[in-house]
Amino acid sequence: MVNGEAMQRQIDKLILPIAIVTGIAGYFIYTAIPALDATHVWVLHTVEVVQPVLIFLMLFITFCKVRVRDLRFSRWHLYALLMQVALFALCALAALSTLDSRLSTLSQCAMLCFICPTATAAAVVTAKLGGNVGSLTTYTIIINLAAALLLPLVIPMLHTDNAQSSILNPSTFQLFNPSILTKLFPLLIGPLLLAMLLRWVWPRLTTRIASVSGVAFYIWAVSLTLAIAMSVKALVHSHASVALLVGIAVVSVIACAAQFAFGHFLGKAHDDRVSATQSCGQKNTVFAMWVGYTFLNPLTALAGGFYSIWHNLYNAKQINRYEKTRRKT
Repeated sequence: MVNGEAMQRQIDKLILPIAIVTGIAGYFIYTAIPALDATHVWVLHTVEVVQPVLIFLMLFITFCKVRVRDLRFSRWHLYALLMQVALFALCALAALSTLDSRLSTLSQCAMLCFICPTATAAAVVTAKLGGNVGSLTTYTIIINLAAALLLPLVIPMLHTDNAQSSILNPSTFQLFNPSILTKLFPLLIGPLLLAMLLRWVWPRLTTRIASVSGVAFYIWAVSLTLAIAMSVKALVHSHASVALLVGIAVVSVIACAAQFAFGHFLGKAHDDRVSATQSCGQKNTVFAMWVGYTFLNPLTALAGGFYSIWHNLYNAKQINRYEKTRRKT
């Protein structure tokens, strides 16, 4: 039993590199088989349908564990939200204010990194580090709501067939697109509402779903594999320069470091360091990648892929340091 648990932990640690390698290799192997050329359009449409369903399921399973009495509101929630919304707005304005497509892409990457909701797995890391899961869950709900409201307002201004569109030429963009709202709002808020309704109507089933919440981790792995494959597709067809790819990696690591640092500062000031740090820094990167290749310049999806690497490396370092401290005490 102990060996089985140890093996399971090792597999969990390897899930991220496995998903990345599988997504990259899977794309190149699939496109290299001429007999499968006729299935490309069908597979693309299938991924477009399956990916949001997987994201919905991840959030739904996670929210089935949420009880209203466990939610913990704190002043740092407001400060964290203001920080992320302000940085999102500044990056969106930068993307709209430039005619340089490369600068616009980098600004959109930063924009997604800042408004991207807290990861569903953040509660697991928070619990391992001895943090307040209720506080983190509260902020997860808040930032999901903020993203669901803000992205449909900003994306229509950026999502255009005119590569030279900017705020200097307002005729090239829409101020609102209801179709984007109908895709994003149910995806981010629907799982919470459904979980709350199910808890009220059928609490026993909700408890059963919550007891197998670890399944959400493997759904995330499948979602990440698909998102990586779609990001590789965008990269292959874009012929992006190495400088732009390096720029996306740099933007994502700066956004990651800044949010973890700000969360640490907020949490320390409000005696909730672990929860605030993870709430701000650990992101639902699969969602960011999906938004990128679905609504924006597909290259922006790469920012989510890079961010996933950075925040997982940082979390691994945190957990390792925490476990070493516990063994010493």
